[in-house]
Amino acid sequence: MENNNNKAVTENKMGVRPVGSLLFSMSLPAMASMMILALYNVVDSIFVSRFSEAALTAVSLAFPMQTLMIAFAVGLSIGMCSVISRRLGEKREDAALNAASTGYTILLTTTAVFTLIGLFLSAPFFSLYTDNPELLKMGTIYLRICIGLCLPTFILTYCEKVLQATGDTIHPMIIQASGAIFNIIFDPIFIFGYLGFPAMGIAGAALATVLGQAFAMIMGIIFVKRDRYVSIRFSKIRYDRVSATDIFKVGLPSVVMQGIGTIMTSLMNAILITYDILATTVFGVCFKLQSFVFMPVFGMNQGLMPILGYNYGARNRARMVSALKIALITALIIMTAGTVVIQLIPDKLFGLFNASPRLLEIGCTAFRLISLSYPLAAVSIILGSLFQALGDGYMSMITSIVRQILFLVPVSWLLGKIGGLHMIWYSFIISEFFALFMTLFFFSKENKKFKFD
Repeated sequence: MENNNNKAVTENKMGVRPVGSLLFSMSLPAMASMMILALYNVVDSIFVSRFSEAALTAVSLAFPMQTLMIAFAVGLSIGMCSVISRRLGEKREDAALNAASTGYTILLTTTAVFTLIGLFLSAPFFSLYTDNPELLKMGTIYLRICIGLCLPTFILTYCEKVLQATGDTIHPMIIQASGAIFNIIFDPIFIFGYLGFPAMGIAGAALATVLGQAFAMIMGIIFVKRDRYVSIRFSKIRYDRVSATDIFKVGLPSVVMQGIGTIMTSLMNAILITYDILATTVFGVCFKLQSFVFMPVFGMNQGLMPILGYNYGARNRARMVSALKIALITALIIMTAGTVVIQLIPDKLFGLFNASPRLLEIGCTAFRLISLSYPLAAVSIILGSLFQALGDGYMSMITSIVRQILFLVPVSWLLGKIGGLHMIWYSFIISEFFALFMTLFFFSKENKKFKFD
């Protein structure tokens, strides 16, 4: 690892460029790449649904385990990103390098754990939900490939976050887009057996995913090695205990916050399957479709957090407040627009998945009700980025645990007992109201911290 000492490091744009143009210049590439990722997720499910409805159900039931893996990859990388951006704001380039090096070591260790999980626990995981031989076989094959071969996922995520921490959002967009485009092209080829390839079905969908991630990983390694502020030499990676402590302080709450979605989805599937197995399919499809609404906001978060972290390290409150206001307004506009579209054409959206009449009936009702919670979620998402940037990710973690586990799941179970499947979807609106209240409470406490009086 080296710091390019022969180059004069100029002032980072996160501390000097006008906030509005800075935020959008950093966010738009990330938003674009996240939209491409959302497109892949939906197209992948569309192709799988054309193979069979059972395959679509298997992929939906596999979603929690995939989410857990991604939670660790993204959560730990977010912790590293927060530390790097703050150290750069403090003009401590060597400490930023230590954080990048230590983050890589942590992610490699986590990769080994998930490889073992994918190879040996995929079948037991699926047996928790079904004893249907077809679903069990399809789901096990899919997870063993996607989780057992997870090294590219962790490394490409690491590379994206290192680059984002320095204010570079163009190269992370290229990394994300390259993998997603690869997946979109090769999904139908591997699933249905085009261009001389054998028809592999659901195994083909998983293989296209892994190979796409491997392609993106190669791109990421190339870009990180050339980075101006944090130039990594992967052959000289080392572990620094102080940096690790800082990474875990933000990263572990981020892992928990995102991993809570795995527990929530698993518990919701367990509740929904007692009413109709197609309800679990609807739940999975809703999450993939709503990614077109949430991904741009998450992309904005990727541009926002380094700005907040850098200017917090530089003690520049005015730039932090300005960036936060612009991000909140933009997120509310995006989420509200998404809600309106879903209210108008849910049948057209579910029709993309070769939906049966019953799947269409459940899906339209569910999607219309769930989407009403989106504008509320916008505020929680953006303010959560502030908590992470300031090194207080536990606030977002607590909000997520209470909303998704201690509130959403029990309320869903209770409403289902009272009014059946239709009533369960109202629980998403109720839980987001409660989450917004908690987020605003934590923000009032955090606001005192970054006044710098």
